[in-house]
Amino acid sequence: MEGLRRWFDAMRPHRHARASRRRLTHFLPPVLVALLAVTAVVAANATNAAHTCGGELPLRVTVTPAMQQVVRQVANGFEQDRSGVNGLCVKVQVVAEQAADVVAELPTKPIDPPALWIPDSSLWASTAAQKDAAVPGVTPKIVPHASLATSPLVVVGGMDEVAKLGWSQSSVSWQRLVDPGVPVDIADPLTNTEGLATLGLAEGMAPAQNGAPPPELIATLLRLRDATQPNIATCYQLMAKNPQTAPLFTATEQSVIAHNTDSSGPNSSGQAVALYPNEGSVLFDYPVVRVLTNEEPAGTDAAAAAFESRLRSAGAAKSLSDAGFREPGGRAAWAMRAGVRMDTPNRLPAPTSDQVTTVLRAWDVIHLDGRTLAVIDTSGSMAEPMPDGQSRIEVARDGALAGMSLMPDTTAVGLWTFADQWSELVPLGPLGGQTNGAPQRQLLQQAAMSLPGKVKGSTALYDAALQAYTVLRNGYDASKVNSEVLITDGKNETPGGLDLTGLLTALRAEVDPTRPIQIIGIGLGPDADMDVLQQLAATTGGKAYQALNGADFRSVLFDALSRRPCATSNC
Repeated sequence: MEGLRRWFDAMRPHRHARASRRRLTHFLPPVLVALLAVTAVVAANATNAAHTCGGELPLRVTVTPAMQQVVRQVANGFEQDRSGVNGLCVKVQVVAEQAADVVAELPTKPIDPPALWIPDSSLWASTAAQKDAAVPGVTPKIVPHASLATSPLVVVGGMDEVAKLGWSQSSVSWQRLVDPGVPVDIADPLTNTEGLATLGLAEGMAPAQNGAPPPELIATLLRLRDATQPNIATCYQLMAKNPQTAPLFTATEQSVIAHNTDSSGPNSSGQAVALYPNEGSVLFDYPVVRVLTNEEPAGTDAAAAAFESRLRSAGAAKSLSDAGFREPGGRAAWAMRAGVRMDTPNRLPAPTSDQVTTVLRAWDVIHLDGRTLAVIDTSGSMAEPMPDGQSRIEVARDGALAGMSLMPDTTAVGLWTFADQWSELVPLGPLGGQTNGAPQRQLLQQAAMSLPGKVKGSTALYDAALQAYTVLRNGYDASKVNSEVLITDGKNETPGGLDLTGLLTALRAEVDPTRPIQIIGIGLGPDADMDVLQQLAATTGGKAYQALNGADFRSVLFDALSRRPCATSNC
């Protein structure tokens, strides 16, 4: 431990007293001094004349919070030079905002978008472009430019905690990080790039197949579900408060440098150590993104180009290096700093948009506080095989078990079956609770395993669909997402029950937009009545899917479980 502290002390840059400067005027004749003064005034006046401007041309620049101070510094110098466009002085407004918030706002709030945007990852620029393209009407145009700097994602810990684990800076691995015996936190991946990149790396270690996460990824996500902090600042605060027990977390190398600079002093217990996984890491790349709109003032394009040029100047590069950022290629141009390494880490590919979509869907599911009634067809045709050899009922069984493994204990789940008539196997109840003295999750698992033995009879689809919807409506819980997951391989075959017109009429009478309950229809195999499932979904604000094989079913069930009605989310 003492050796690690001495290492920190040795890595801190030393401050050298500056030699006092003698004034040049003490050695110059008075006439020469006067001549130099007049020359300086003339030169200054000439410079001001070359940069004369009046009025203001606003230039809004939105930047990731870690880079805010440097960009403001560059903006101050830019304005002091009285940089002008069309005779107007460019007035730079620097606003710090998380990239996820910018992406959410760009298509919906085009009133005052930034002209330049500097997120911490190019991933956000592509995400914003895709999201904008999906919104009808006039939206900003996203044009990404090259990066200003980089910083690798590292594993961060307090000096004491890292010493206790016995890890050196280069002996850690991403696989080791997700070991259940290692205390670890992540920043909320829905709003922080650090958390999102961490989940992307987890997905890369256990790639999704056909859109569905494998058990290894599910296990990692479930572990991280209860170890999520609002932001990186909270993680550092927890570490500083109790460095001996605070969990490890993922953050940028630059944040480690900034933290250690702020917390330097005689007592180094609050200092952080950056650990570099031996597989490599993702580089945050801080691109400059031009955001164009039809409503921007004339001259904005020229002003944005001029300010971007200043951001790419040697002076700005030095300021970024001083703040702990690496060069765009990954080289560290700064002197050795406490808690970090100078050598360039191996670079892993950044998560793709598909990987991010898949892992965030899984993240949604494991955090979804829902109330879900699964209604599964057990008619005779469910014994028929799917192309992969499993019977349809076995595919439904395995999907139900996988879905439950993702859900938190607070989610209420019930299980019904239907053939000639509907039957309740397990009533709705929280997965972490008990029903008749037995654990709800265990009862559901046992009921799901019993499904293949219940296959026989015809298909009372309409009666089961309406009865399940009525049960959900009668016990509606406004704090949860209420949904009926209706799984069938055929069409309604039971005489004497409801017909389709009667079913749709009854559903419309029960639907209340202020108390949303959606029917999610999943048709197994080629014979499922998708027209009926689509009508049921449309009537209740849900969605219908068709799965022609087992992999399809896992994928669509995964998507279905992550759906949130617009009344309960930012749709």
